[in-house]
Amino acid sequence: MASMRQERRERLRSRLKEDPFLTDQQLADIFHVSIATIRLDRMALNIPELRERTKEMAETTHSKLRSMHGMEVIGELVQLELGVQGVSILPIYHDMVFERTKIVRGHHLFAQGNSLAVAIVNSSMALTATAQVQFEKAVRLEERVVCQAQVRQRQHARFVIDVESRVERELVFSGTFVVVDVASKEDKNP
Repeated sequence: MASMRQERRERLRSRLKEDPFLTDQQLADIFHVSIATIRLDRMALNIPELRERTKEMAETTHSKLRSMHGMEVIGELVQLELGVQGVSILPIYHDMVFERTKIVRGHHLFAQGNSLAVAIVNSSMALTATAQVQFEKAVRLEERVVCQAQVRQRQHARFVIDVESRVERELVFSGTFVVVDVASKEDKNP
C-alpha cells in the first residue's frame, strides 16, 4: 500500500513538473483518486496548491519584463525567459464569452498570444509587425487557457515567435507573430 502511494506521489510530482497548472480536480481525475487524496499527496510532497504555485511563478516572472508592464500582458504571466520563451494563463470569465453559447470571444485568445509574444522580446519597446493565427477549437466559460510562446528565429531586430494555446492538453489557438525590437532600430537611426 505504501509503495503504491509513493509511486503515485512520484507520478504526481512528475506530472506537475510537466504541467504545473493542473487543478486538484484534474489531478484527481488523472490519477483516479479523490481530491482529498491529491491534497494530502501535495502536502506530503510540499507542493503548494495551484493558486500559490501560479502566484509564486508570476511574482518572479513580472520583474523580468522589459517591453511592457505586467498589467499589459493578457493573462497571468507565469514564466519568462527573455529572448527565448514564456508562458501565461488566462482563466475564462463571464465577460469574455458570448452570452448564448458561453464560448470565448476570439480576440481574447489573440490578445493573450500577442501580448506574450511581445513580452518575451528583450527590449524596452517591441511591436507586432505581422501575425498569422488559427483558432483550432472553441474555448468555453471557466476553462483556463495556457499559452506558450517560443522564439523560433531572430534576425537583427525581428523575432519570429510561435505561439500555442491549450486547454488542458488540447490545442485551441496557434499563431506565428513577427515582433520587431523598435528600440534597437531607433538606436541605429539617430
